[in-house]
Amino acid sequence: MKHLQLFFLTALAGFSFVCAQDSCDWQQHVDYTMDVDMDVKTYQYTGTQKLVYTNNSPDQLGRVFYHLYFNAFQPGSEMDVRLQNIKDPDKRMMDGDQSRIASLSESEMGYLHALTLTQDGQPVTFKEEGTILVVDLAKPIPSGGKTTLEMTFKGQVPLQIRRSGRNSRENVALSMSQWYPKLSEYDFEGWHPNPYIAREFHGVWGNFDVKITLDKEYTVGGTGYLQNPDEIGHGYETPGTKVKTKGKTLTWHFVAPQVHDFMWAADPEYIHDTLEMEDGPTLHFLYKNNPEFIENWKKFQPKTAEAMAFFSKNIGKYPYKQYSVVQGGDGGMEYAMSTLVTGGREYGSLVGVMVHEMAHSWFQHVLATNESEHAWMDEGFTSFISSLCMNEIMEQNKQNPFEGSYRGYYALVNSGLEMPQTTHSDRYTTNFAYGIAAYSKGSIFLSQLGYIIGQDKLMETIHKYFEDFKFKHPTPNDIKRTAEKVSGMELNWYLTDWTMTTNTIDYGIKSVDADGDKTKVSLERIGEMPMPLDILVVGEDGTQETYYIPLRMMFGEKENPYPSLKRTVLDNWAWAYPNYEFVIDMPKEKIQAIMIDPSQLMADVDGENNVYQVNP
Repeated sequence: MKHLQLFFLTALAGFSFVCAQDSCDWQQHVDYTMDVDMDVKTYQYTGTQKLVYTNNSPDQLGRVFYHLYFNAFQPGSEMDVRLQNIKDPDKRMMDGDQSRIASLSESEMGYLHALTLTQDGQPVTFKEEGTILVVDLAKPIPSGGKTTLEMTFKGQVPLQIRRSGRNSRENVALSMSQWYPKLSEYDFEGWHPNPYIAREFHGVWGNFDVKITLDKEYTVGGTGYLQNPDEIGHGYETPGTKVKTKGKTLTWHFVAPQVHDFMWAADPEYIHDTLEMEDGPTLHFLYKNNPEFIENWKKFQPKTAEAMAFFSKNIGKYPYKQYSVVQGGDGGMEYAMSTLVTGGREYGSLVGVMVHEMAHSWFQHVLATNESEHAWMDEGFTSFISSLCMNEIMEQNKQNPFEGSYRGYYALVNSGLEMPQTTHSDRYTTNFAYGIAAYSKGSIFLSQLGYIIGQDKLMETIHKYFEDFKFKHPTPNDIKRTAEKVSGMELNWYLTDWTMTTNTIDYGIKSVDADGDKTKVSLERIGEMPMPLDILVVGEDGTQETYYIPLRMMFGEKENPYPSLKRTVLDNWAWAYPNYEFVIDMPKEKIQAIMIDPSQLMADVDGENNVYQVNP
């Protein structure tokens, strides 16, 4: 089959669109001011938080919720119990067949506790429920109103088990993600106080002003813009500045505008490199002074700039002034203006994890879909665009850059473990099913959409989607409606079948019969999910032409994806009919092969019945 495949992906030219729609009528807003003291010997910290909350919703709010993520890293927590009961636990969180959380001692576990909390100066009632703090307000916040919540809190950094923590397996001292009391999001669906069970995050847009005091030997990097670089040094100072520090600690002052998260990492052995992009942000690289790491960390820095330029061109302009790649965590995880990645990798793996996590800056940290409900819109879209990026900047020259996603999806279908993508991220019965649904099937949503509406319309859709919905927490209907407006087609059927069901695509060539000096081809729809069809016909003399069967419920046709070949547009195929016939203006004996979907972008679960071939 491979020698019959044709894959044409149009050049990814940038598009620019003025926002023409606003289906997100309102967004909540929060301003954080935090001052934190970290004891690097005990890994305990104390902090103050002033939080100004603007209620832009149409509702009066009588209570609020905070996330206390570090409470998940305690024996008997929901994360621990889920880890012990899921069929295929995350190996990073296991020691053999035992939960690493379950064995944490009192000094190794994590915690985050509110000590005091007031609203506009009045004490409020609050209660911890695992990783959620439930707060009954002293007075309701009216629609359009503001309130100030002031908290003192204390925390302990757990041993690094999942994403955040201390003393990772690569000996990074502090990976400080999900470390502060974080206000839960309230949107058109209501509150989202999801317990932390190792999945992803959702947050309120806002501005952060954060001061971090710790041992002066530690170098810090992550989210935000450092406000006192010439007092801090550590590679942030103005060139030529001689930095003099007094005492045993330094106070790092960061601000981060219009983000929904704040991460920082620190280690006394970090090397700190910077790279100034001509038409982009300043790139920061913080990594351990380890001879095994240094060569690859130096080598991949120009690739980071290439990736930043690629995403800005093909999604939309990166809106911040800096991006930091920091060694830490347990693999790769995206944060505002930054990522944590493990450093002990081969060069290609280091580039790959950087590219994937950076792509999240657009889909998770600027668009910011609710990943608890729609993980595929972030993980999948990120996988799609990072596959294109790797294919270009690493010169992979893959005929189908998304082939890995299709393999993963087919494995899931064959496993019998698939669940609809509308499943809440915490409710998947296996990590395998969640991962393939979010990453692979989510990526295919876009690559297959390109098959349906055309590659140029797909890239135009991605640009418009980003411009119209940045900083608005879009939902699945928003990407569907954007694609409809760009393509002029009706696509509700696609969103419904692909994301809300486990219906599969399976079309087949039922028979090929002589019909005088022509050939009659009978097709069948075996799977429940409908699709339009591209069909390639190859003559015995090597000539090629295509036939296109629109799907009736699309009420539209894509442009010819193979402009160098003759294309015949046939009558549309209505989903209710399981069979379809058409005639080729060529004697059967002159036909060498017929193939459904030569691009291989349609996720047909049985490719064997897609091909008719003489003497293969």
